[in-house]
Amino acid sequence: MKRKEKRRLRQRMRRVLRLIPQLLKLIIRLLGDRRVSGVDKAILAAALVYTLTPIDTIADFIPFFGLVDDAFLIALALTRLLYRAGDAPLREHWEGEEDIVTLIHTMRRVSEYFLPPHIRRHLLGKVEG
Repeated sequence: MKRKEKRRLRQRMRRVLRLIPQLLKLIIRLLGDRRVSGVDKAILAAALVYTLTPIDTIADFIPFFGLVDDAFLIALALTRLLYRAGDAPLREHWEGEEDIVTLIHTMRRVSEYFLPPHIRRHLLGKVEG
């Protein structure tokens, strides 16, 4: 990958990381939505707790990379919900300016680039099983 492309990905990731507080607010709202299944609520709650806990796969005190795993797990949980409940609950509860569906897909793609494969597999396991 060229240096310019890497720089662009890093900038995108920084933009996504700045949106984590809004995404956590979205998750909290989704936890109260009747259209969200119990299993999806449990996964969203786990993503919320994981993100708010300072000790996780990549420690949050590590600049930039410490939040990438949080963004990836949030993206996984929201992607799962998107495919199971549709985009209506996400769009209804999202207060951000960006399109939430596009943002979720961008978060996942960009986060995957920065995470080592073994950490990706570990986090995928938390959502899938």
